[in-house]
Amino acid sequence: MVSLKCLPAGDLAVLVEADQPIGLELHQRLRALDAAVSGLAGVIETVPSFRALLVHYDPLRIGYAGLCDAIARAWEAVDPTQLSASRLIELPCCYRDPILGFDLVGVAERLDLGVDELIRLQTSVDYLVYFIGFAPGQPYLAGMPTQLTIPRLETPRTRTPAGSVGIGGTQCCVYSVESPGGFWILGRTPVRLYDPEAREPVLLQAGDRLRFVEIDRGEFDRIEAAVAAGRFEVRVA
Repeated sequence: MVSLKCLPAGDLAVLVEADQPIGLELHQRLRALDAAVSGLAGVIETVPSFRALLVHYDPLRIGYAGLCDAIARAWEAVDPTQLSASRLIELPCCYRDPILGFDLVGVAERLDLGVDELIRLQTSVDYLVYFIGFAPGQPYLAGMPTQLTIPRLETPRTRTPAGSVGIGGTQCCVYSVESPGGFWILGRTPVRLYDPEAREPVLLQAGDRLRFVEIDRGEFDRIEAAVAAGRFEVRVA
């Protein structure tokens, strides 16, 4: 049985860590634990990561020791097979425009791949959203084809446009907001992963699967305009 430990994170949160390698099995168990813990009296918010769960709580409703005991009991009882089905979200991405996919050709040359093959590989798999972090709405993704493994930029950019789709190391990345970053940019999506004005500001959530769909620049501009007007919805299976 995988062991679990609770650690204080200030006086209003508990950090729950699992002694298990990062992977799909742990991810599913943490999601199941997240669902169980979220329903406990006194729990305000939960924040999952690769191998831990941060639990914010109200100490006037539940004490630290009592919460740790409840988390331990929930961990013993969780059943990942009872999780609801993952959403499959199709994210349109324009690759071949040199303004949007400004590293595409360079990455293809570095990996000794044709541009068509690079795009085919990048769009051929469903990526798993492990958690949201670093910036509002930014997903940590797993599942990238091994052929696309590439060292990150030696000197990170100080500004990368929101919506940029990049790769670095063994990971794929979608920039939810403009920010610094060390990923090679293959293209850009016109969809907003984070929109503070929307009813649901964050598009993705832990457990979602993400599939990239290639579009051309004309389609990118059309979708971007529809997004700005509040008339576009991503395809969710």
